[in-house]
Amino acid sequence: MQNYGLAHVWAQGDFVTRGIALALLIMSVLSWTVIVVKGWNVMRLKRLTRNAEQSFWHSDDLSDGVQKLGAGASSPQDNPFLALALSGQEAADHHHQTQPHLHDRMDVSDWITRCLKDTMDDSVASMQSGLAILASIGSTAPFVGLFGTVWGIYHALVAIGASGQSSIDQVAGPVGEALIMTAFGLFVAIPAVLGYNALTRANKAIVTKLNRFAHGLHAFFVTGARLSSSRRGDGLRLATRTH
Repeated sequence: MQNYGLAHVWAQGDFVTRGIALALLIMSVLSWTVIVVKGWNVMRLKRLTRNAEQSFWHSDDLSDGVQKLGAGASSPQDNPFLALALSGQEAADHHHQTQPHLHDRMDVSDWITRCLKDTMDDSVASMQSGLAILASIGSTAPFVGLFGTVWGIYHALVAIGASGQSSIDQVAGPVGEALIMTAFGLFVAIPAVLGYNALTRANKAIVTKLNRFAHGLHAFFVTGARLSSSRRGDGLRLATRTH
């Protein structure tokens, strides 16, 4: 048994076998890095969504609300709620300037909607960055491992044929070592697929809350009113801002 195992596979393997093993190792490191980094980011955004919307709408004025959203954030890019509030405020202020621009011919509602949508797109793109790596690894890693298995079995059979020994103990060891590559491929692919699905579901929940917050900001900057959630769960209601 000391002549079989992972160390024996690496020692007896050619450059193709070693290259496939290294490729699977790199895939595994990349997938786990993305899962950990994006998972931490999702947990951070979930903490923001718990209190961000409520604390903003219960502020005394817009400046106070923006200050509450920016508490603890190093930049607006780290807080999509803050980025939306700043984008809507900048769009509303900029539209009322007297300089001639093309957007002056647009309705203020359309202009604010466009600016909020651009900010939303940037936030969603930031949340989804890295997920393509998980999707690619999850779909290709099993085939990379399978190719390693086919290549290993081919060379094992060639070596067995050259030695002229075809007993079960001479066949089982090399073929079993080759099948390890398939197991490695599945070991890399399964966490990547599960991580991709979990992160995608979490991002969808966050985007839903961002969309609701953006609709409220749009109503606030256009009509001087905001959309707020009823605590009794009877949907969204229009609340007029008091001056």
